[in-house]
Amino acid sequence: MGLKGSAFLVMWHDIAEGAVMDYIEWHTREHMPERLSIPGFTTGKRLHAPNASRYAFGTIYAGESLETFRSPDYLERLNNPTPWTTAIAPSFQNFLRVACETIATVGNGDGGSMATIRFDLAGNDAEKQLKAKAQLLAEAILAVRGVSSVHIGVSRNEVSSVRTRETELRKEMRETGFDVVILIEGSSSPGLHSALPEAERLALATGVLAGPVSNIYETAFSLTAEDMRARS
Repeated sequence: MGLKGSAFLVMWHDIAEGAVMDYIEWHTREHMPERLSIPGFTTGKRLHAPNASRYAFGTIYAGESLETFRSPDYLERLNNPTPWTTAIAPSFQNFLRVACETIATVGNGDGGSMATIRFDLAGNDAEKQLKAKAQLLAEAILAVRGVSSVHIGVSRNEVSSVRTRETELRKEMRETGFDVVILIEGSSSPGLHSALPEAERLALATGVLAGPVSNIYETAFSLTAEDMRARS
């Protein structure tokens, strides 16, 4: 499966106490199938860290291009939420949502766990320098024991900051943003916990990344555009 395409949309959030099971049912039965039916969406992954004190949930949507995440088809859905979405959206807390341009991806298959590491860019021409180093960085992280694939993205807030009806249903987004995110997949959560310090060290050694903020999740549910076409 993998994260096919040249961009991905990544989200971190919590769900209000008492609403978690309703959220999971909605996300599995309606929301992800709806999103993966939109042209340009290729893969969806729901992430869950039940014991996390913050950002217990995450979602990754891979897209054919950045334009997928501001396309007329996607905006039409964002501005016309279903009744179930309208009921669930107010339960979102600590919501952070950013579209990213994929600048490197390596590895095969899908891991059962995923680490997300958010960074700030540091120094002059940092993004240009990172793009020149990104593939080698991804390959170096892939070589760490416990890692099965690596995806590096640069945030494109101008794509994901468009206000829509769904935006209005959630609490105002006040979470700290980021410049770069590295998604690291592995076969187990303990394996990724062991790999994380070395992955962070390799990223910081580029000299253009700073301030890592890491989370580790189990991949709770995955869906692809091919799955949705097979059902139609």
